[in-house]
Amino acid sequence: MRVDLHNHTYYCNHAEGSMQDYIDAALREGIDIFGFSCHAPMDFDYKYRMKISDLNPYLKSIKDLKNSNSQIEILLALEVDYILNREDLIEREVLEAQTDYLIGSVHFLGDWGFDNPEFVGQWQERGVLETWSEYLDSIEAMAKSRLFQICGHIDLPKLFGARMPSSLMPKMRHTLEVLRDNDMVIEVNAAGLRKDIKEHYPSFDLLKLAREIGLDITLSSDAHSPSQVGFGYEVCKKAALDAGFRKVAIFRNKEKIMLDL
Repeated sequence: MRVDLHNHTYYCNHAEGSMQDYIDAALREGIDIFGFSCHAPMDFDYKYRMKISDLNPYLKSIKDLKNSNSQIEILLALEVDYILNREDLIEREVLEAQTDYLIGSVHFLGDWGFDNPEFVGQWQERGVLETWSEYLDSIEAMAKSRLFQICGHIDLPKLFGARMPSSLMPKMRHTLEVLRDNDMVIEVNAAGLRKDIKEHYPSFDLLKLAREIGLDITLSSDAHSPSQVGFGYEVCKKAALDAGFRKVAIFRNKEKIMLDL
């Protein structure tokens, strides 16, 4: 069963391609279950997300595609930024939308977009240890909010090469346990293979740890163009299998369903 639950379209303002282009690409890649998850509207960082006025057209477009495609199952989702202590930024309309799942992701520590090349210089000011520690605090708070089903790219801060200090591994383990205890899953996300780090999110060591503590996974391309749909799928699947996973999660109407990997 080929599953790909994290994908973007032109609605995000920084991705390209129509929804039909993505479905055509997914069909060519033999994907059985495909999820759209454009960046949800928020009164913050407008450059990289849809407008609130786009939300209903986005939802309707996916529902129409769901009804008109019998060769592939299409799931409706949003990727929602979680910013520690700024939960007020999450739009009520986003939480109340009839989505199959919500991906909760941490891209910001305060106003700092730590994964944006435009602001990479702030890494030196903040420091690797402080950045990772605050990031993990944010992930834990996100999980405890119980607003989301999937945690996006769990070790995202590594993308420029700043890997998590080994001293934080106990904190990472606790973070993964908090995700598990709050009914979230993590994704094996191929986007890191396209970045300088050349490694999927999470690393294989973290995948093994997730398996050890009983945290479930899903799979995603995190595609921002149709050409990226299915990218790195076999690499991510092999990593999941090698880590001991035999099932992969999908969500329908926010209910978790486990399928054979």
